[in-house]
Amino acid sequence: MTEKENAILAVEGLTKAYPGVVANDHVSFSVAPGEVHALLGENGAGKSTLVKMIYGLVQPDSGHMTWQGRPYEPTTPHVARAAGIAMVFQHFSLFEALNVAENVALGMEDPPPMRQLSARIREVSEEYGLPLDPDKLVGDLSAGERQRVEIIRCLLQDPKLLIMDEPTSVLTPQEVEILFQTLRQLSAEGTAILYISHKLEEIRNLCDRATILRLGKVVGRCDPRESTARELAEMMVGQSLATPTRKRAEFGEVVIELADLSMQSANPFGTSLKNLSFSVRAGEVLGIGGVAGNGQDELLAALSGEMPGPAEAIRLNGEPIGQLGPNERRQRGLLSAPEERLGHAAAPDMTLTENAALTGMVREELARNGFIDWRKARAFAQRIISAFDVRTPGPDNAARSLSGGNLQKFVIGREVLQRPVALVVNQPTWGVDASAAAAIRQALLDLAAEGTAVICISQDLDELMEISDRFAALNEGRLSVPRPAHELSVEEIGLMMGGAHGMEVAHAHG
Repeated sequence: MTEKENAILAVEGLTKAYPGVVANDHVSFSVAPGEVHALLGENGAGKSTLVKMIYGLVQPDSGHMTWQGRPYEPTTPHVARAAGIAMVFQHFSLFEALNVAENVALGMEDPPPMRQLSARIREVSEEYGLPLDPDKLVGDLSAGERQRVEIIRCLLQDPKLLIMDEPTSVLTPQEVEILFQTLRQLSAEGTAILYISHKLEEIRNLCDRATILRLGKVVGRCDPRESTARELAEMMVGQSLATPTRKRAEFGEVVIELADLSMQSANPFGTSLKNLSFSVRAGEVLGIGGVAGNGQDELLAALSGEMPGPAEAIRLNGEPIGQLGPNERRQRGLLSAPEERLGHAAAPDMTLTENAALTGMVREELARNGFIDWRKARAFAQRIISAFDVRTPGPDNAARSLSGGNLQKFVIGREVLQRPVALVVNQPTWGVDASAAAAIRQALLDLAAEGTAVICISQDLDELMEISDRFAALNEGRLSVPRPAHELSVEEIGLMMGGAHGMEVAHAHG
């Protein structure tokens, strides 16, 4: 039991369930002083719930923790911070209109006078190689500098354990290197670090030990420096990717084609697209996998016309459409359903009839002489509700009154029923229950069977393997060469998604 006796934090049998899902199922692990410990697992594996329990944001249903050998039951983050635990979240909690020192003060229990605090920020940020100007407005900082503010805020508390959740998702490679130097320095000084990341090479580069979670359970432990990225990927993904047997239909002509598409992201924290090329034929499903934030939203915006680009870079049935807007593309049969349901795919306060008209106007001919034919629009909404088993009192209900899963069925159904020539969907079954997910996937397969070219962007590997004819991975805005899905092993898919030599894997077989 030396490992546990050595531990600064020991977690024993932690369990947390939410309606319909066990987020953590009897999870046990420990972290020693000065150790950099990785928590690995796919989206939904239970990593975030676990660290939220350690940080006092969520209370476990059962199990217990010890901190420095004593029982530890944090009821709030305040209790965790007082004990010496600090956390840097994936999404920054900073006020853009305030300067660095003011933001740091807000996150402290008992901040010193501002002048003193500014001097301390300068001192600590220099000491750890993360230089920061305390007087600079946060709104003027880069993503990497904003992260420094969060880290310095934590370091001023002199933590004994630092939890980092996906800390490099918005950083440049240079900023990642600076961050790693800082973490190594902290570790050498005896600070324990709990590190969550999808990036396998990072884990191998930085961490001493790893605990692997899958579907809420601990499924493995290892020294990541002694494991290959391939082995880590296999442990994360598991062997649960049995490819369903599907009829290999004969595909038609190329419907949609991207040729060397590069686009700057409109979002300062987004990922720009770099030299994307692929083609999808009639009746084919191209699955595009990847960890969130690698350019998925930008790819959908580029294909849907929300982010017009070079005319020749995107072709639909041979016609250059890169500069056309969403309505002109819809007219030609290129339809899309974005990831964010409320606000992007659907207007929350509009009725389902109005939301059906929003994208169905052109192809369903819902307007005559500039006036919407509401009877026709309502009938279209009713058709979607019936065909996709959308649970709602009727088409006059507001979009926001539907549950997430039902709204998702409505959004996908709205596009499918318009008989697209090509359909692009991002996260088609995000947050929907198993039966709704199965219905949506079946609808996409049926659509392909009728000759539509389908591009499915998703973080759900099971989903992609179930419906894709070919698979490619997006990593930092670059796309691997699409490969026949049935040829790919679990290891290769995990590698391609983690970006650990994913591109070489792709090109070697491309």
